Amino acid sequence: MPKRVLCSYGIDIDAVSGWINTKTGAPANPTDVSRGVFGATVGIDRLLKLWEKYNIKTTWFAPAHSVESFPKQIRKIVDAGHELGLHGYTHEFVSTLDEQQQRDVLEKSIKVLQEFTGKKPRGWTAPAWSTSNETIQLLEEFGIEYDHSFMHHDSQPYYVPSPHLTTLVTTDTSKPASHWMQPMSTLKASSVVEVPANWHLDDWPPFQLSLTQASTHGYVDTATIERLWKEQFEYLYRECPDDGSFVFPISIHPQVSGKPQVILLHERFIEWLNSHEGVEWVTMEQIVDEFKAGKLAGVTVEGGVELS
Repeated sequence: MPKRVLCSYGIDIDAVSGWINTKTGAPANPTDVSRGVFGATVGIDRLLKLWEKYNIKTTWFAPAHSVESFPKQIRKIVDAGHELGLHGYTHEFVSTLDEQQQRDVLEKSIKVLQEFTGKKPRGWTAPAWSTSNETIQLLEEFGIEYDHSFMHHDSQPYYVPSPHLTTLVTTDTSKPASHWMQPMSTLKASSVVEVPANWHLDDWPPFQLSLTQASTHGYVDTATIERLWKEQFEYLYRECPDDGSFVFPISIHPQVSGKPQVILLHERFIEWLNSHEGVEWVTMEQIVDEFKAGKLAGVTVEGGVELS
């Protein structure tokens, strides 16, 4: 059998929610809010046109705030046959929430998306990929099948280890060295499938200008990122056995990739990917279904930190 490459776009519909400072509680800047509105309107429309042009079905991760604030736009996504997944309520940084807050956000978000689409969402991605020790345990509790936030691997799905079952001593130099000189405990796999996240396949850091986020740039040449994405794919494709498979999940945002120059990047990149034998475009839930059915190799992350 020829090699298979399951390429997937995950689109985070942060819209306004990503700009209302859920991390700090500071007042929202109206200009930033307008950027979110652009993403929820112009950005969504341009991306839907792009997916239609190349006959690609994608996964959209929607804060429930975006669903309730822009229902007509989100309806276009669902009506076009794309998958809708969870992304918090107002893009809350999960690592800043206590366990009850996390549970409340999950419960509300699931309710909003389920009522909107008529079916329970299967996947979740952490806002800003900022997770907590309780994340996986809570996803299991609420019956969420897969996550797209962790980075134990970059091109194979796996059952994600649960952080709450892992002992990891933080280096605290206020205490004797013997206190922190301990190895990480054995990792134990959960029932949640991981579709790997990857900052180097994300449009936000290079293309989004934010005066309050040191990690963003905003003016990176699209050719630079196109080359970065191609080089990642080229290596994985070269190393993949002829009868093997790998996944290639790309993470984007309508207010970033909805910009003209980035749309052109996606067109060039999609056409280049499609020139390779074995490339298929799928939703992330399709990746999970194939992994669970044993049709994808995947990896094991347990028994220490070894990947095999």
